[in-house]
Amino acid sequence: MRLEELDFDIPEELIAQEPLEPRDSCRLLHLTATGQSHHRRFSSLPDILRPGDTLVFNDSRVLPARIEGRRATGGRVELLFLRPTGQNGGTRERWEALARPSQRLRAGEEVSLPNGQTLRLDSRVGHGRWIVEGPPSQSLVTLMEEHGRLPLPPYIKTYPAEPGSYQTVYAATPGSAAAPTAGLHFTSALDAALADAGVTVETVTLHVGLGTFRPLDEETLAAEQLHSEAYAVDAAVWARLRVARAQGRRVVAVGTTSLRTLEHLARATTPSGASPALLRGDTSLFVTPGFEFRVVDALITNFHLPRTSLLALVMAFCGVAETRLLYRHAVTQRYRFYSFGDAMLAL
Repeated sequence: MRLEELDFDIPEELIAQEPLEPRDSCRLLHLTATGQSHHRRFSSLPDILRPGDTLVFNDSRVLPARIEGRRATGGRVELLFLRPTGQNGGTRERWEALARPSQRLRAGEEVSLPNGQTLRLDSRVGHGRWIVEGPPSQSLVTLMEEHGRLPLPPYIKTYPAEPGSYQTVYAATPGSAAAPTAGLHFTSALDAALADAGVTVETVTLHVGLGTFRPLDEETLAAEQLHSEAYAVDAAVWARLRVARAQGRRVVAVGTTSLRTLEHLARATTPSGASPALLRGDTSLFVTPGFEFRVVDALITNFHLPRTSLLALVMAFCGVAETRLLYRHAVTQRYRFYSFGDAMLAL
């Protein structure tokens, strides 16, 4: 894969700034197995899918992980918490965080929060990232929930009036720095209609990191490996999905994060005789054209940024030339792009 293959132009006015209401009223570009495309509404999903199909949701919940504080000098510091890294041997919880302005910060200095508590910058990781220690005996997740803001992508210019619009209706497990956006289109009413149509649902967890949306570079392409993201899947869920495929029923990944989790598990090795109740670990799986899909038969996804691993994954699933044609068609037909935009279904 070459970087220039991941380039395309999106008119700025097509970048969605807010979700539609109801969520399932967005448009759906339906790509069939024969290469035909149809314009639908997301709410028509029960009419497109077959009885016995299994949708796989990612139930990770976006943390309000962006927190502002002040240095001792009075200067403003913005911290975006990415993932936990354990404790310091005492009572302070440690997380990796993106800090701005990173270059002015020094290891060991403290950042004061509006509530009077302080965070400690322990050590620099690189690329603007730091290991940050929380207050003694204080959960940093609780601190985020009380004082943080959702880390919206930079192309969304206005903070939503309802922060819940950047969460899926089935979000349950806190841990993501960005939303698994394909799931934003689902509603309780649509879930009920899918159940009536004989479509089943399974749930996995993959905590989405900011690296998912970071533009690729030549070094990453050459390494053929992405940033690592934590996943957790109930062993019973994985067993049911394997049975579904053995029975000829389709597994439909809701989003690139669900797809990465399932395809990682298909390649993971389990010690002989082991039967853990929970399959847990990290994945750095990089899905690019030529990838062999072992689990996922269909994909629901949004329209993605150029030069990202998300677009490379869609090209792997649909074909490079086919994806470029689809995206040009979506632009011509004025589809809405990115996190709050419209969706596509590739069967």
